[in-house]
Amino acid sequence: MLDKTTVKELDLNRYLGTWYEIARFPHSFEKNMVGVTATYSLRDDGKIRVLNQGYKNTLNGELSVAEGKAKIPDPSEPGKLKVSFFWIFYGDYNVLELDENYQYVMIGSSTDKYFWILSRTPQMSPETYEMLLEKARKRGYNLDKLVKVSQKEN
Repeated sequence: MLDKTTVKELDLNRYLGTWYEIARFPHSFEKNMVGVTATYSLRDDGKIRVLNQGYKNTLNGELSVAEGKAKIPDPSEPGKLKVSFFWIFYGDYNVLELDENYQYVMIGSSTDKYFWILSRTPQMSPETYEMLLEKARKRGYNLDKLVKVSQKEN
């Protein structure tokens, strides 16, 4: 059974900005992507602009950019966001773990198909990474398919 409990507090203004993808479960829309970042900013309509960027196959590969939007449907559950890249179809974006300094985050979904570890820096300390993997295992995630994402050095 997957523990999908989300963070109780999320300061959106502190969460905005760029995050580097450290690890993820493989899925079609990020196939062969490296150097992936997600940048969040506020839109005029109150929703969140989501800009995902990455390189195909190598860090010197072709840049791929996808722009989407996100929203927090229920303010009483700020860690449960909905993200859309395809018109009106929204997917779950659950903030499972977030450190108090907003330096790393673990993202899940309503299913066990989607999982990400993000960091404010292109590299994450092995200690922090292992700690997050342990938290994910305790939540019931099978990490056999977890892929580390190559990032450019700082």
